[in-house]
Amino acid sequence: MQLRDASQEDLPGLLPAFLPVFRAVVADGETYAYPETLSDSEIGALWFERPPGRTVVALDDTGALLGSAKMGPNRPGRGAHIATASFMVAERARGQGVGRALAEDMVRWAATQGYAGIQFNAVVQTNRAAVLLWQALGFEILGTVPGAFESSRHGRVGLHVMFLPLAPA
Repeated sequence: MQLRDASQEDLPGLLPAFLPVFRAVVADGETYAYPETLSDSEIGALWFERPPGRTVVALDDTGALLGSAKMGPNRPGRGAHIATASFMVAERARGQGVGRALAEDMVRWAATQGYAGIQFNAVVQTNRAAVLLWQALGFEILGTVPGAFESSRHGRVGLHVMFLPLAPA
């Protein structure tokens, strides 16, 4: 597996491969609250970050997309010292370490960029694989907003706010 940065110039080549991953993850209704009606261009604008943010793709040996992560400041202005990130892994690539590789890359990046920590604002409580991965990487659950996510399989479930402090660079 190869991880590489994806720039705005890469968008025409990468977006067609990413669209089915994005749409499948959102349609599954278990991890993201994005509307299912987003256009191709809206998905591209949402996922492919501009500086100071960053988007990374994971590719297999043939160049096929396995997953992607986007990262950057959690909030603008006085909140820009804390990073955040989002991750999507193609269904066929789950359980193969793609999410972990993207997550470890994001933590390294945030530390080298001088962020004081990483905050995830909305980790779906029933997304057990993600919660366990983040906890294995040192994230703590700071709190849970009860019933804040409409899971397609579980009904209303909580959203965890998770945090990882980073040592100053």
